[in-house]
Amino acid sequence: MQLSQSVPIRQDAAYLLAAHCDLNGVFRGKRLPLSAADKLASGGIRMPMSSIGVDIWGTDVIGNSLTFDQGDLDGIVEPTGRGPLPLAFGATPALFTPMWMRKEDGQPFFGDPRRTLAAVLDQFAAHGLTPVVATEVEFYLVDPAARSAQPMAVPDVKHTDCSDTIYSMQELADVDAFLNEVYRIAADCGVAVDGATSESGPGQFEFNLMHGPDALKVADDTVLFKQIVRSAARRHGFAASFMAKPYADHSGSGLHVHFSLIDAQGRNIFDDGTREGTDAMRHAVAGVLAAMHDSTLIFAPHQNSYRRLRPGTLAPTTVAWGYENRTAALRIPGGPSVARRIEHRVSGADANPYLVIAAILAAALDGIATAAEPPAPLAGNVHDSDAPHIPADWRSALSVFETSPLIARLFHPEFIAMFTACKRQELDVFDREITALEYHSYLHTV
Repeated sequence: MQLSQSVPIRQDAAYLLAAHCDLNGVFRGKRLPLSAADKLASGGIRMPMSSIGVDIWGTDVIGNSLTFDQGDLDGIVEPTGRGPLPLAFGATPALFTPMWMRKEDGQPFFGDPRRTLAAVLDQFAAHGLTPVVATEVEFYLVDPAARSAQPMAVPDVKHTDCSDTIYSMQELADVDAFLNEVYRIAADCGVAVDGATSESGPGQFEFNLMHGPDALKVADDTVLFKQIVRSAARRHGFAASFMAKPYADHSGSGLHVHFSLIDAQGRNIFDDGTREGTDAMRHAVAGVLAAMHDSTLIFAPHQNSYRRLRPGTLAPTTVAWGYENRTAALRIPGGPSVARRIEHRVSGADANPYLVIAAILAAALDGIATAAEPPAPLAGNVHDSDAPHIPADWRSALSVFETSPLIARLFHPEFIAMFTACKRQELDVFDREITALEYHSYLHTV
């Protein structure tokens, strides 16, 4: 599945950047001279397949078998058909070409998260269905010099405290130049951005990306958008953080996904003209709920992710759904029936958009194919219901994902092996770390 899009090309670009997106949603690749453009477009570049699965610190993952057992084989990293884009990662103007990886023999490499999503979308195409997807991305602007999360310091604006600023027009006005920069770069890169809001926490913002019938492009746009926000923030003296829970006492940052399904005639199969939606919608809800517990590692892939999934917040903690209920993991928004859709609210902003969308859609299709029935929709505070709980910690989520027969049925074993090996290595690093709180609690006490 290839994308093609015409975008403005900066004539002042000094070099090319070419990179794939790894399992953690981090771009990894090479800097190339402008003279290499034709070679890049026609043949791609060679990179170790293990580079897709490095851990969050960029360290080779020993447990994925690629590094030593298979001799650290190269894969072929090819352009996705999108770009080159006028998106620089530093101060010097550059052109960026998004890439994805295949094996040397031409076969897809399913350790690549973009390949995992493409495989799911191929299944929808075989059923004559097309997902229409949109994402909502939250993040914080923080002080780039601080070692922990500290609110941004906006020139000529005095933040006297860390108060919440939900839907604050003044907060938007304070960073007007930054927001303008985000919209400008996004437009130059062909990323369709809708509205922006000031969210709950100090210096927290949310952007809605436009929905579309090409879920691969929507995932591309979401990954690119995060880099656009980081680049724009640096130019204005901030740092942008997509950490799921940077502040203990303030709202976490989510990656919400909205989706509906259209048939070959372009009809939304979730729409029956009523608020309740069709049987197909309920089957999709049932599929996503059935897979939610076992696939939580995709939605909450890091140690910090689980600080966001706590009662008393609008981040979900139970496997439940409801109509217009933001405490539920799955929300059916109101509005015109023609736009009937499902909103998935579990993922943190730290999750990989390709994998999040792949996990949601694969589970929805499974529910439709099996005509699964969901439990009753819930109203009120779903945190207090007796619905099953989402795994409450990283270790539990990893263990469930690694051994789940359902996950083994929904995803290629190549992806499962690489993702679990990556997360297992990261968990081991955290387990070995002695924290400042441990020293404070125990060094001179016990």
